[in-house]
Amino acid sequence: MAKALSIDPAVLAHLRKLPRRERVEHLLVLCDLLEAFGRPHAHGGLGVRKLGAGLFECRVGLGKRFVFQDRREELFVFFCGSHDEVGALLRRQR
Repeated sequence: MAKALSIDPAVLAHLRKLPRRERVEHLLVLCDLLEAFGRPHAHGGLGVRKLGAGLFECRVGLGKRFVFQDRREELFVFFCGSHDEVGALLRRQR
């Protein structure tokens, strides 16, 4: 059974501010992530990478990343930012 996708309101606000073309690209990545997560050969192109216990990132083009948690019944996307911003987020959580 496929998991649901939940998106933090701050990430939704960030997506709304993007130009239409970028917003569409970001949303398509999230759709692909839902379809492919848990099947490593399928999500290879998304650049899904484990960051910690139940914590993952996936690429949106070269410049952006989504950070999400793999929860029991859902994938919870709680951050969208650059590679450097993801690194700073992880340092703050330690």
